[in-house]
Amino acid sequence: QVQLVESGGVLVQPGGSLRLSCAASGSVIRITTMGWYRQAPGKQREWVSVITSDGFVNYVDSVKGRFTISSNNANNTAYLQMNNLKPEDTAVYYCFADYPGFPRSWGQGTQVTISL
Repeated sequence: QVQLVESGGVLVQPGGSLRLSCAASGSVIRITTMGWYRQAPGKQREWVSVITSDGFVNYVDSVKGRFTISSNNANNTAYLQMNNLKPEDTAVYYCFADYPGFPRSWGQGTQVTISL
C-alpha cells in the first residue's frame, strides 16, 4: 500500500503562486503514476495533472502554462507548482498514486482558496 499526505494549500490572492506537495510512503518503489485532481464547491472532481515514472506529464487545458507538476524520487514527493492563480482555481486538491495490482491511492486533500 501507498500512503499520501498533501500539504501547501492556503489562501492566495489572484495572480499569486503556490506549491502543493504530496509525500508518498509505503510501497513507493511500485508507483508508476502520480497526479492531482481538484474539486470545487458544488462541482465534480476534475483531473488536473499527471506525471509518470518515465517523466511524461500532462495537464488539463485550463491550467496549461500556469501549473507545473514534478517529482523528486529521492524523497518520494510530487509537487504542483501553481502560478498566476485565478479564483476559478479555488478547490480542494487531491493527490493520487497508481501502482500495479492495487487500487489507486488518494491523499486527504488540501484546500486552495484564491481570493482578495
